[in-house]
Amino acid sequence: MVDLVLTNIKGLVQVRPASIKKVAGSAMANLPVLSNSYLAITKGVITSFGSMETFPSDLQAEQQVECAGRFVFPSFVDSHTHLVFAASREEEFVMKIKGATYQEIAAAGGGILNSARKLQALSEEELFERSVVRAWEIIRMGTGAVEIKSGYGLTVKDELKMLRVAKRIASETPLTVKTTFLGAHAVPADTTKEKYIQLILHEMIPAVADERLADYIDVFCEQGFFTTAETEQIVEAGKKVGMRPRLHANQLYNSGGVQVGVKTKALSVDHLENMGEEEIDLLKNSDVMPTALPGAAFFLNLPFPPARKMLEAGLPLAIASDYNPGSAPSGNMSQMLSLACVRMKLTPEEAINAATLNTAYALELSETHGSIAVGKVANVFITKPMPSYAFLPYSFGSQQVEKVILRGKVQ
Repeated sequence: MVDLVLTNIKGLVQVRPASIKKVAGSAMANLPVLSNSYLAITKGVITSFGSMETFPSDLQAEQQVECAGRFVFPSFVDSHTHLVFAASREEEFVMKIKGATYQEIAAAGGGILNSARKLQALSEEELFERSVVRAWEIIRMGTGAVEIKSGYGLTVKDELKMLRVAKRIASETPLTVKTTFLGAHAVPADTTKEKYIQLILHEMIPAVADERLADYIDVFCEQGFFTTAETEQIVEAGKKVGMRPRLHANQLYNSGGVQVGVKTKALSVDHLENMGEEEIDLLKNSDVMPTALPGAAFFLNLPFPPARKMLEAGLPLAIASDYNPGSAPSGNMSQMLSLACVRMKLTPEEAINAATLNTAYALELSETHGSIAVGKVANVFITKPMPSYAFLPYSFGSQQVEKVILRGKVQ
């Protein structure tokens, strides 16, 4: 007796041997799909799947879901978000429409410092109540695993508060959550950069490590924020206490973030709106996962990462949402697929691989997430009836996720 079986699935998407951790280059164009299939789940994991023609006559289930005309995907793995924040920033959206740049908004007291002021005014409970709503929002849109960063606290107390909220989301929702300490997101207005870096190194990192609040460490390596040397210093301090690096790199300028990411053996370098041949060549000789955040490029009207050049060079590529209040106020991963296809010229197959298998790799979740394989966590979503899996990115802005199953349970 199994707990749950999905039957008559039109297409079971991303069926792979569990040994395949990521795909790169031309292999990203291949997306294995099992037609007219079933999927069995017990105790929160995938126990079997196959063609309906070979459906075991003795297979009995506590619950059965009929999936005729529908596709079943592994849940999205969103490997870059700022999901925990206090409030929206639509007033800055209006400023952007009127011509203000990201840097001008920041100089006027907006941007990250604006979010920090709002977050510092909230209690931990209030911050959780606001943030958990967004967690359930992305669950309904098909995300099953997510990375959540700090970075809107900018004080020891408030960075810890953010990470505690992220950990609480992990315990009170069915999401798989990885946490990242991003104290080096911006410099508070009431101090110097030198003093703030010392605070990060000698107070924030030890405090985060003492409470075991972060899996990773991140730095906004960008002109006007943190230099490559400062990024390396902060990252190396995090590595000493077990936080692996993942970096904001090359968003606004060709800032050297890719270089420091490769040098420090980061898990991923994220954004990559400004990339050249040198950065592509460096990444080719590393295990770093290049990660595009098409929602941010769209919302800020920046160049999109050169995805086709990267794949032609044999690189892998991941796609995440960057869900945050200032530059990417959406955690809709289906929408990220649409943007990747339209603006980065990825095929649906490449985009789906980038948002499932490769993002799982970027969060060290390859053993359990990102594909359909026996023994992996039963995180899947069932679409509405659709003609092909390409309909998911094609129907941009439409909600095509009909049912969500996380850890083997229908949500």
